[in-house]
Formats: sequence, C-alpha cells, structure tokens
Amino acid sequence: MRMTLLVLAFLTILPATALAQTKIGYVDLQRAIMETDDGKQAKMQLEKMKTARQTQLDQEQVKLRDEGKSLEAQKAIMMPEKFAQKEREFAQRIQKLRMTYATLQKELQAEEAKLTRGILEQMGTILSKLGRAKGYSVILEKTESRILWAPQSLDLTNELIRKYNAGKGKKSKKSKKSKK
Repeated sequence: MRMTLLVLAFLTILPATALAQTKIGYVDLQRAIMETDDGKQAKMQLEKMKTARQTQLDQEQVKLRDEGKSLEAQKAIMMPEKFAQKEREFAQRIQKLRMTYATLQKELQAEEAKLTRGILEQMGTILSKLGRAKGYSVILEKTESRILWAPQSLDLTNELIRKYNAGKGKKSKKSKKSKK
C-alpha cells in the first residue's frame, strides 16, 4: 500500500514534460529467484531440509499419538492422581512438540533468507546496471508495488533471469579472492 501511494505521488508530482521522459519497468523478483539456477538450487536445499525436519516431526507425532491412546486405555485402571500427573506430562510433551515445530519453521525461514540474500544482491546489481543502461527512471517489484496491470513490454523479469544465469551480477573474481 505504501509503495503504491509512493508511486502515485511520484507520478502526480512530476510535470507533464518530465512524465513523458519517465521510463518505468518492473520485475517479479519471486519468479526470478525461482527460475534462476541458484534459486532452483536453493529451493532444492530448502526442500531437503524441510523434508528431513518434517520426518522428524511426524515420527514424534506418531509416538505421542500412540502414547495418548495408551494413556487413555490405562485411565480406568490408574489412580486418579497418577493419571493426572501422566496427563500433565503428556500435555507438556505436546507443547514441546509445538515449540519444536515453531523453532524449525523459524530455522527454515532464516535459511531461506540466507540462501536468497546473495541472489537478491546480485539481482540488485544487475537491475542497477540495466536501469542505467536502458534509461529507466524507476524499476518496481511487481508484487510489492501491487502492480495490477502493466504492458508485458515493461516486464524485465526474463531479462533479469537471463543476465543472472549468465553471471552478470556476480562480483569479480579479484574481489572474491581478496575476501578469502
């Protein structure tokens, strides 16, 4: 919403002559990330991580379900105090599983951010060069700007993907070596 208002303000403030010279483009960064080679690799890593963690959670959930059934079956023969204690312990284990799930979700989000940070930086470099080279006044992100409609000719996503996969946004080998 904020970005949309900013764009509208930008367009209404510009005089008609400046508006005629304004060149606007947009990209779908989410699609670009998913369609680059590095993005596909990152997605595979995240899927492996998610699958491993989901398997761990599923095993714990099955174990708890079985213990819950066993506890319910023992209810009739168990002393009420003992049953109440076992029930509390069982509830604590369920809560622990929920907290583990939340923790694993946060870890997946952090890993996704880590894996995509470099990709986004390279895409930013490419878009800066592209914007200057082709005379764009502004390049918007399609979903963040809430672009409802724009001609396909303003969409720079395919060009961004091609340039990214060609290595255009990567830092030079000298700067990589100096970091090591």
